[in-house]
Amino acid sequence: MTVVAPARSELAIDSRRPFRQLVAAYVALTKPRIIELLLVTTVPAMILARRGMPSLWLVAATLVGGTFAAGSANTINCYVDRDIDKIMRRTSRRPLARELVRPVEALRFGIALGVGATLLLGFTVNWPSALLADAAILFYVFVYTVGLKRRTPSNIVIGGAAGCFPVLIGWSAVTGGVGWPAVVLFGVIFAWTPPHFWALAMRFRDDYAAAGVPMLPVVASARTVARKIVGYSYVMVAVSLLLAPVGHAGLPYLAVAAVLGAWFLVEAHRLSARARAGVDPKPMRLFHLSITYLTLLFSAIAIGQLIR
Repeated sequence: MTVVAPARSELAIDSRRPFRQLVAAYVALTKPRIIELLLVTTVPAMILARRGMPSLWLVAATLVGGTFAAGSANTINCYVDRDIDKIMRRTSRRPLARELVRPVEALRFGIALGVGATLLLGFTVNWPSALLADAAILFYVFVYTVGLKRRTPSNIVIGGAAGCFPVLIGWSAVTGGVGWPAVVLFGVIFAWTPPHFWALAMRFRDDYAAAGVPMLPVVASARTVARKIVGYSYVMVAVSLLLAPVGHAGLPYLAVAAVLGAWFLVEAHRLSARARAGVDPKPMRLFHLSITYLTLLFSAIAIGQLIR
């Protein structure tokens, strides 16, 4: 009788792993660092909608539901992109790329998180928020990951809208609907996403090229990418200032938004100048600044409402 040994990948996945390592792998599928950034925008939107601090129970339920929704979208994204994640150095340590979790189990986990998010938000917050969370998951998975990412350089411009949904969910959690201030917040993040992500893609251009993903820095020159980054940065700053009259965010917020916006524009122009000069534009400076910018801007929204 011939005994067929299991494939090496099967051995890697089937071997008994410590429970802590298995939990860490499933947590990693949800991309916690991205979720943190999404949640940073949710609470200030809730505070602005309430014109003060909402109940802690509502905040907690919205954040947990939002975490489940974001985790669902990110996990299914890992499932769909597991082939290119193995190729790219930046993503080669993800659980599916390392075969720490079976793909079918990751998919089930992602779907379960989505169902959990829907039920939690629907029964403890409200159903409009639950439906917005579902829309965010579907948009990120089917519009961005499946439909756009591997087909067009405009992938992140359109697909980045998925990351704007948390402000709508936060606003809806408080009001039961979506108001114009929430739309402005959506616009800020929508315009922020291309400079943020293109800076990262400039740094890992070779990774995306090897994986066949047509991110803008792969198909366009550094000068072209930098010019577009500057353009979107101006739109982002303009929309952030619009929140003062539309969302009644107040003069302190307006002052902070103006200072932060000027800081961002200076860095965007610096990147552009280096790209035009044909030297390393050092895009990760703008990438890290973009995270700081968004965190401080939304903190200013929350603090402005709490001290009024």
